[in-house]
Amino acid sequence: MEHFGFWGIIPPLLTIILAFATKDVIVSLFLGILSGALIVAGGNPFTALMQLTDLIANSLADGWNIRIFLFCALLGGLVGMLTQTGAAGAFGRWASSKLKTRTSSQFMTFIFGVIIFIDDYFNSLSVGTVMRPICDKTKVSRAKLAYILDSTAAPICILAPISSWVVTVMSIVRDTQGFEKLGISEFEFFIKAIPYNLYALLALIMVLAVIFLKRDFGPMKHSEQLASNGILYSEDVYGPASGAEEENVNTNARPLDMLFPIIVLIISAVVFFPVTTWIGAIDGETITNIHQAIQSMSIGEAFNNTDSSVALCYAVILTITATYIYYLGRHLMTLKESGEALRSGIKSMVPALIILTMAWSIGTIIKSSPADGGLGLGIYLSELVRDGGFPVWLLPAIMFILSAVISFATGTSWGTFGIMLPIAMPIITTLAEVNAMNQTTLVHASMIVCSAVIGGAVFGDHASPISDTTILSSTGASCPHLEHVATQMPYAVFVAACAFIGFIFGGIFLNIIAAWLSALIVFVGGMLILPILTKSHK
Repeated sequence: MEHFGFWGIIPPLLTIILAFATKDVIVSLFLGILSGALIVAGGNPFTALMQLTDLIANSLADGWNIRIFLFCALLGGLVGMLTQTGAAGAFGRWASSKLKTRTSSQFMTFIFGVIIFIDDYFNSLSVGTVMRPICDKTKVSRAKLAYILDSTAAPICILAPISSWVVTVMSIVRDTQGFEKLGISEFEFFIKAIPYNLYALLALIMVLAVIFLKRDFGPMKHSEQLASNGILYSEDVYGPASGAEEENVNTNARPLDMLFPIIVLIISAVVFFPVTTWIGAIDGETITNIHQAIQSMSIGEAFNNTDSSVALCYAVILTITATYIYYLGRHLMTLKESGEALRSGIKSMVPALIILTMAWSIGTIIKSSPADGGLGLGIYLSELVRDGGFPVWLLPAIMFILSAVISFATGTSWGTFGIMLPIAMPIITTLAEVNAMNQTTLVHASMIVCSAVIGGAVFGDHASPISDTTILSSTGASCPHLEHVATQMPYAVFVAACAFIGFIFGGIFLNIIAAWLSALIVFVGGMLILPILTKSHK
């Protein structure tokens, strides 16, 4: 048995419903995992509880997950030091004198988000730390800040040629059945496919539209109206925010005291990305030292082949050490205060860390095959498409929807890449042979189908309540997680609808111009109509 069929939909569906009904994400995730374990265990509660315990423990035993877990915790400690010293407040007061409008502070958040494209976790947390005090001063809602962080995390990472995301996509595409028929390298395929990535590009355009045109709609419009009156987030509706401490005013603190750790973190991360790859290449036989490792590959290859979780862990530890010494030297805190600040900052991250662990666990039980103790939901959903006999012109739209459903339900885009790309490529290359496509048409068809898979996967990572990027964006903005989900969802779904229309027309004409023209027509129409349909709240 490869999957549990329709039963596999129950855990993610139950989690999402309970999250909005109870306003308690942790309990909802736990019950979602438990429901999946019960299904796998055939209804035996004792077996299910044992499997659930093992599942959560194994999620933290994974090298990637535990490093990201530590990175988030330590970054919380760094934020605790920024708060204790008053550095964050000093930078916020200085920046507020330069960025005096809501538009300018939102646009600067967008710019920072685009610049920090190496990793989505790093993006959400570091940009949120820098821009939160500035956006607070200019009365930008925490929900809007979280939305901008989230919309410049996953979307920009899938467009940047040296991000860890792109390496994953290229490695999967390269090994898919039928790729060799295209006659191009995986990197060339990725570069040429960027214009076809409708969802990611439209998500970035959407951010600029709501910043400069001020065309908010849905719950976000209400959150922005509350923020204009000084209420930055709706604690009474969505619960308390996590990941932030009360500002400590220190007249000795300077804006540089805030910038120093951020600059060190960015520089050290950029340095460690290739360095960790070179260190890992030393095998003691053909490559015996770092000099030979550097000569064995270009810096671009070193960036592309890196394990970002290792690089980020090294970077944050180095940053905390350097910042610790710097703040003690500046007499901004004592040894005792520094220890308290680290503990306080890490403590503030505990809710987000619990949610992350639960999200990894439910993603594992949903994605894994029954042989590995999972439900095989991705396999089940992909079979519906493969056996459906869809025509070529409809394939991009179907792949987009199916990838979006899988990614939204599991909260992971990378898992969706691994499930859907190996299915999409052989389907389109086989249909191309049946329809006697020439080489040029085959390349265009393959790019639009694979971009539909990638776009759908990014949508799930962008919008799903159980996505780690969504969780970290709400944490970075210090916004109640459910408020971030509720306010962002209409925007993400609207962009997905525009991309869906684009993929339909792109599939019909196998032409990028037709795809973009149709998507932009829907986008412009929606931006004109949707804000009008949203009632204002007094």
